[in-house]
Amino acid sequence: MTNKFSRYLKSKKKIVRHLIDELGQEYSYVSILGTDVSATAISVDRTTANVTPGRLTESGFVIKVFNGTSYYELSVNEITSKNIPQIILDVRKMAANKGTIEPVSVAALKEDVLTKRYVRKSKGKDFTSSQIIDILKSYVAKTLAKSPLAINVRTLVENSEVSKMFMSKNKDLEQYYTWSGLGCFVLVRTGGNTKYGYSGFGSNNLEMGLVELESEIDKALKTAIDLLDSTTPTPGYYDIITDPSITGLIAHEAFGHGVEMDMFVRDRAKSQEYFGKYVASPLVTMHDGAAATYSVASYFFDDDGVLASDTKIIDKGILVAGISDALSALQLNKVPTGNGRRESYKRKAYTRMTNTFFSPGKSDVNEMIKSLEHGYLIFETNNGMEDPKNWGIQCTAQYGKEIKNGEFTGKIIAPVVMSGYVIDLLTSITAVSKDFKVIGSGQCGKGYKEWVRVSDGGPYLKAKVKIG
Repeated sequence: MTNKFSRYLKSKKKIVRHLIDELGQEYSYVSILGTDVSATAISVDRTTANVTPGRLTESGFVIKVFNGTSYYELSVNEITSKNIPQIILDVRKMAANKGTIEPVSVAALKEDVLTKRYVRKSKGKDFTSSQIIDILKSYVAKTLAKSPLAINVRTLVENSEVSKMFMSKNKDLEQYYTWSGLGCFVLVRTGGNTKYGYSGFGSNNLEMGLVELESEIDKALKTAIDLLDSTTPTPGYYDIITDPSITGLIAHEAFGHGVEMDMFVRDRAKSQEYFGKYVASPLVTMHDGAAATYSVASYFFDDDGVLASDTKIIDKGILVAGISDALSALQLNKVPTGNGRRESYKRKAYTRMTNTFFSPGKSDVNEMIKSLEHGYLIFETNNGMEDPKNWGIQCTAQYGKEIKNGEFTGKIIAPVVMSGYVIDLLTSITAVSKDFKVIGSGQCGKGYKEWVRVSDGGPYLKAKVKIG
């Protein structure tokens, strides 16, 4: 980790300012986003070790202009004095193009004068790739030696350094931050029965993250072995308690996608009809925002140059706000929330979740468990889907532990597929724990594409859902 803002982007500021001034003679709004992201992915299992560029790796620019009717964007991987005439020509051609879709009438984006520099350095000791590989090899060897049932262990570390600058007539913003994602998969087998356990988390301290990874591998091994005796659940409605991972999945799927306000523009979200109304139990409060907590999706400004914020989406059961990118907010006459995010400089900015979570409550987890006559404690996010227009939801967990009369029976069900109607699920919540955790290891697509890093989580929840 360099722990410094990109020298490359710094060297481009003068020429970028010149391009903004040139385009500003023709267009009422001009901005340029510059990105320089370096990421290294390291994976080790029992037979291989790989070092590759991480998925986030990129370097380029997005030029946005407003011609009085519509906004246009051009992405380029370089800006120099030599190619500025061609860039200006390409922007003119693009902005002069008459599309087949009737344009939406909006005004020019208004921006306050703002110059800011943000730096979030990595903490703890730094490691070379060779040192990380040696540590991961030792973890794999020790885990395989712990049980004859373990047939493979895969460990993962991805380190990233993000430098971005956003410049317009009124803004000059820079941000630099780092993150390390760590994870493991443990595969076990007996006879023809094969199961796996996994874990993933993030940290801005690689040294501490590597220490934590060793214990997470042990937990994944135990989970995998326990799952060898798992059975499929009997379909029906059950009282459940969700661990923070599943709580985060519910937050993300149940109301995260549903309040992305670019969906309002396209009339694709039922939630726009419910502002000021109860959509959940009064015990439920929900947040999203790059400034709402500290995790993988914590940044200082979004890809629209809007400063990060903390948006309270649900307040004691009542839907109070959505999240938005700059252009969706402009069309809806709302204040943008700093949720405009791109998969890369080559892709469009959409309204995207960042750190999404339910707030902690006042209940004790052990008391919540004792209150169940028959149900399950559900663990480990697998995947989820939601239909924002009709509020159907499906969440898949890796496994659940059966509870009868307030005690664990030792029975494990797997996998656990929970489905139903968003409002039914959220209004069924009858307890929210004091324990709280946000997990920064995930990523999210918009539909089936446009992947960005996200975190989610919260407390333990007691609710009633359909399991099938």
